[in-house]
Amino acid sequence: MSTPIKLTVIGAGSAQFSLGLVKDICLTESLSGSLISFMDIDPDRLDMIHKLGARYANELGADLRFESTTDRHDALQDADFVINTASASSHQKQRDGRELMEKYGYYHGGRMRQSNFVNLDLMLGVTGDMEEICPDAWLIQSGNPVYQGCTLMTRTSSIKVCGLCHGHYGVHQIARTLGFTDLEDLTWQAPGLNHNIWLTHFYYKGEDAYPILEKWIAEEGENYWETHVAERTHDIQMSRGTIHMYRMFGLMPIGDTPRRGAWWYHTDIDTKKWWFPQPWGGPDTHLARPYFVENLEKRVAQMTKLTSDPSTSLIEAFGSEKTHEQQVPIIDGLVNDNEGQFQVNVPNHGALAGVPDDVVVEVPAIVNRSGIHPIRVDPLPRKVLYTQIMPEVLEMERELLAFETGDRSLLFLDALECEQTHSYNQALSVFEELMEMGGNEKLSEHFMWGPGQEMLRQPVRTKEPA
Repeated sequence: MSTPIKLTVIGAGSAQFSLGLVKDICLTESLSGSLISFMDIDPDRLDMIHKLGARYANELGADLRFESTTDRHDALQDADFVINTASASSHQKQRDGRELMEKYGYYHGGRMRQSNFVNLDLMLGVTGDMEEICPDAWLIQSGNPVYQGCTLMTRTSSIKVCGLCHGHYGVHQIARTLGFTDLEDLTWQAPGLNHNIWLTHFYYKGEDAYPILEKWIAEEGENYWETHVAERTHDIQMSRGTIHMYRMFGLMPIGDTPRRGAWWYHTDIDTKKWWFPQPWGGPDTHLARPYFVENLEKRVAQMTKLTSDPSTSLIEAFGSEKTHEQQVPIIDGLVNDNEGQFQVNVPNHGALAGVPDDVVVEVPAIVNRSGIHPIRVDPLPRKVLYTQIMPEVLEMERELLAFETGDRSLLFLDALECEQTHSYNQALSVFEELMEMGGNEKLSEHFMWGPGQEMLRQPVRTKEPA
């Protein structure tokens, strides 16, 4: 017996996400008869996804209906679930920001964050609309920043929110590298914050697998680091940098966690290539990002070509097996009581000791018809909690305070405290130019200098050398 739902996908023009979602729903018989509503502000990408989704479902003989719209309000009408994968900041805009920062001496932006303002503003717009149009629907947040965004939304909205990411699958890369052949025999936990999770439990066939990892490091690690060539820009799970963080903090950092490692991993391209694999030096370099975006554009071009050729089999092009994404299985669990355990981002409420209850944490959870139930995990070691988790909680609180108050000096503080900042004038110059960069008009309007803060905009005047 199936339970039809209406699923709304915001940002449906994604080159990577929407067709995988359609595939998973097509292959989930208990959701037969469902309506998928695609919403995107790009009408061409929207039309392409709509046509491909409908064709793919038809080829599989799946009982699904599709609609598409550029109007978010229309898409949300009668929705049972909403998946938000949209980003209000394009890859081009992010690149422009990084190039501007590089001009002032910040390699690939350094660790000075570009503001999440536009995406946080978008997320609040979605929850505001949902409160008005579909207040009982679940929001599954699948676009970044998951950690800050879900914390903000769950604090300010009555909407049920669950954030999802796929970085935790880095555990599988560790297992495959160690030669584990059956991932069903793998038992693990990696709690923390999104993009900041740590492998506390790691068992294969009931045996502690950390000693096997230690043996690999001792006997094979150096050769792997010298010879391994990454096949994907994000292939960093077994890198020298990741193992260095393991040695530093005592637990393996999982998925995207090594990307946020300390400044010494990220000073320049040669340093990055020491810590992370060739040929890109990890995903956050001037070599990796263009390659990553180019592959997205190639995928869009492939999808466009498939759209214009109705004789091509989409099953042959995209396969007929479910993806590893969690969105559809979680929906199935909530609707049809097909219970499962998943890695989710939800308000803490005691699941992870030492973290405030209203901060969103990434932990395992049981999902069934009664809801999403986080599992209370063992406390993280104090070394990890105090050096990695709590400092990021404070960074998040500062970011949300800036978002709430519009205090421009809080954004400026990020530039001043960046490890690649060597003078006040350097930070002031890059910050002022970033705020005035094209496309940042709404950002610049929201964040204002306060009374008496004109002094903060004055460059330091020193005597000219003799």
